Order: sequence, then structure tokens, then C-alpha cells
Amino acid sequence: MKALINANIFDFHKFKKNSYILFHDGEIKEVGDMIEFPGADEVFDCSGTIVMPGLINCHTHVYSTFSRGMNVEFNPKKFQDILDQLWWKLDGQLDKESVYYSGLIYGCECIRNGVTSIIDHHASGLDIKGSLDQLKKGICDELGMRGIFCFETSDRFDIKECIEENIEFAKNKSQQCTGLFGMHASMSLSDNTLKEISSIIEAIPIHIHVAESEEDVEDCHKKYNKSIIKRLSDFGLLNQNSILAHCVHMNEEEVELIAKSGCSIAMNPTSNMNNAVGLANYDIFRKFKVPCMIGNDGLGVNITRDFLNIVFGMKNRLNSPTKFDLDDLVKVINNGYEYVSNILGIKVGKIEKGYKADLITIPYNPPTPLNKDNILGHLFFGVFDNFHPRDTWCSGKCMMSDYKLNIDTDSIYSKARCESEKVWKRINID
Repeated sequence: MKALINANIFDFHKFKKNSYILFHDGEIKEVGDMIEFPGADEVFDCSGTIVMPGLINCHTHVYSTFSRGMNVEFNPKKFQDILDQLWWKLDGQLDKESVYYSGLIYGCECIRNGVTSIIDHHASGLDIKGSLDQLKKGICDELGMRGIFCFETSDRFDIKECIEENIEFAKNKSQQCTGLFGMHASMSLSDNTLKEISSIIEAIPIHIHVAESEEDVEDCHKKYNKSIIKRLSDFGLLNQNSILAHCVHMNEEEVELIAKSGCSIAMNPTSNMNNAVGLANYDIFRKFKVPCMIGNDGLGVNITRDFLNIVFGMKNRLNSPTKFDLDDLVKVINNGYEYVSNILGIKVGKIEKGYKADLITIPYNPPTPLNKDNILGHLFFGVFDNFHPRDTWCSGKCMMSDYKLNIDTDSIYSKARCESEKVWKRINID
């Protein structure tokens, strides 16, 4: 039995001071006051920290790892130019080795930032088949994180291989890893492709970019005379638990259809602002009670930056300092925990008996009194603003202790630099 002691616990539901957490076989067995601590075989002192559940990134692109420092001619005038000039140049030249090492690096940096579960939307043009296994190998098998992966089916790739990769990977489900059916976006998927996917997908949830840019919306209306959501629905692709990423340009009719279909929306505020595509209208999502989660679209690894930006961005988008508050933030964070719990068949997101021991400790010395009534204010304006976890556990396995990962990161980063150099050469970057 392992224990965290002298812990101030906050799990986005309850705040408990001076507590202990007992866990064994990857699961929390008991939580109580320190005066009742029964002892344990291995003890971790959490004095001076806040203990929270491991965080979740609900929409990311691990392959973005090798874009860091990549110098390409980049002068976008519209969103499609961003894809053509940057992302499609990169993912089109990724093979299994580069997928594996980008996954290892991304996973290491997730652990450093308290992220224990990711929902990834993957693409690698040189190696489609077997690429998701490479992500699983690095992120889940070797690092010990949880992952929900899919391959980005697109007409620019071999459709048959994309479909086979998604279907085969989704068959192997565990409490640590599973698959969705990935698609890029309406504007890169023909009717023939959607028809083929629809004929084989059965009940597998999809993971797709929707209305990230106005171009995606305009393309759908011009070619098919309908909205993106109506198009996906007509092909029977809005399966229960599907993830629709972005949804920046949406009307009420579309959102109502999303709600009836049992899909979730993954908002990515930092990426949306970076690409200047706008911000989603959370008021409409809230009106129709669509579950919304938070991702970062592969823009770094620190998801707390998106926690901050969604609050600031939504206040601006909704023209009100009160229309998206800290309670709204907690709601979308907990939606992510509920989604991962449901898809993987486990319980994450609370520090209670029966939940997985996915835990992080963050040193915090409050400059003002800290209690159950003001913990959210401390968290948002203090902890998230200077986020630096000390320890990270996933399923009871300590992946980082006192800021040090339990693997040889020097070797991993060295090999990643070699692999990224090969990728850049294939893109013709000196």
C-alpha cells in the first residue's frame, strides 16, 4: 500500500486539508484525515502542495512535437494556407520512428505538466498502418499514461489504410488505451469517403475537426448545400461519444443536432486564437446542454494555459465578465474526466475510493487564507498561472518524483533530435 500524506486535496469537487490518500494496484483505496492515518508501506509527504487528479488534454496532435523550431516558408492568408504551408508539410513526412519519438517527447512533457491522459488526433503520411501502435508504445506502454488515439482519415491519404488503421486499433481496448475513428474535416473528405466510412464504422465514435474555420463551413455549403453537422448526420456518423473538435462557426440548429446525437465538443481556445479563426459560442452549447471539453490542438503540452485562455477568451467572446466563470471552467474540466472514464471503462477525475490513482502534486504557498470557499480563485489565479507540478502518478505508478521523470530523458531527447532532423530533411529544410 502506498500513501500520500499531509495533503491538501482538491479534485474539482471537494477541498480537504491535511489528508491522506491510500492507493494500491492503481486504485485509490481510502481517503481520510491525517489524525486517522493507518500507515502504509511507502509514503510520500505532500506538505506544502495541493494534490489534484491528473489532468486531461481532450484534443491534441502529438505529431506537432517535431514542428518546434521548424523553419518553413510561412505566409498564410487563410486557414487552408496554415495547413498547406506548415502542418501538412510536417505530417506528410512522418514515419513510424518519428511518430514513436514525437510520442515519447510529448508524453514526457505531459507528465512534467501534470497531464496523465490525452485524446490524440494523429496523422503520418509515410506510415499509416501501425502508426497508432507506435503512439501507444511510447505514451502508454513505456511512459504509463492513458491515451485515446485515432488516425486522421483524409482524401490526401490512402483511404483504405486510414480506415483499416482506425478499425484495427479500436478493437484493442484496455483501461489505459483505446481508439476512436479519426477524420480530418469535412473539407478534406469526399462523399465517397464518408460513404465508405459509414459502411464499416458501426458504433465506433468519431473524432473530427468541425467548423474550425469559415472555409470549412463555406466548402460544405458550396459543394453539398448543407451544414457540416447535417452532412455528417446524413451519413450516420454522429455516433454516441463522438468528439467534434473546435465547432467555432455554429448555429443553433447544428448544435441542437449535436445534442440529440450524444456527441461532445472539444474546444481549443489557444489554438483558435493563434490561427485567428475566432472562438466558439459557449452560450449556444450551454443552451442545448452539449458536453464541452478542453483541448489544445497540439499547441504545447501545458493544458492549464487553455484553462486560463478559455475563461479569458469566453468573457471576451460573450461580451460579459460573468457569462463564463470559474464554475463553467470546472464543468468543462469535469466533462473531460467523465468522457475518459466512460470510454475507458474506469473512474478518473475524483480523489475518492474506487477511482484510479492518477494524481499530481503542485507546490503552492498561498499568500492569503486558503479554504473550500476560495480554492478555485487560488487555483486559477495562483496555481494555474505558475503551474509546475512536482510529482505525477498514473494508475498508482510514480512517473515523476521531485520534478524528475523515472526514465532516461537525455537519451530520448537526443534520439528525437536525430529523428526530427530526418523529417526536416524530407521536408527539404536545411
